[in-house]
Order: sequence, then C-alpha cells, then structure tokens
Amino acid sequence: MAVTYEFYMQRAEEAAAAAKNATLANVRDRELRSEKTWRGLANQARAVAVQREKVEREKAEKREQADEPAT
Repeated sequence: MAVTYEFYMQRAEEAAAAAKNATLANVRDRELRSEKTWRGLANQARAVAVQREKVEREKAEKREQADEPAT
C-alpha cells in the first residue's frame, strides 16, 4: 500500500480528535505529539510528490526537445 498525503492527514485528524476527547493530560499530550508527527509526515509526502512531478515534467521536456528535428 502506497502511503499518501491523504493517509497521513487522516491519521493526523484522528489523533487530533483523540486529543480533544482525552480526559487525561498525558493521553492528550501523546495524541497531540502523534498529530504533529502525522502532519509532518503528510507535509513530507506532499513535498516528495511535488518534487517527483517536477522531475518527471523536466524529463518529459528533455525527451520532447530531443525528438524535435534540428533546423
């Protein structure tokens, strides 16, 4: 299973909800740390996806330029 931005954000939202509903301070703190971690992973996954798209776009442009006949 590929882990995506949406997956990480869903886990972050679940952790935020658990923190909101926690009655014990240590449980709330744990869930808030978990939320922060999931959001960090989500941002990293999004950055990787953006970079991958950029690299693919650049490769496609180079292929197009190589296919054009020189005039």
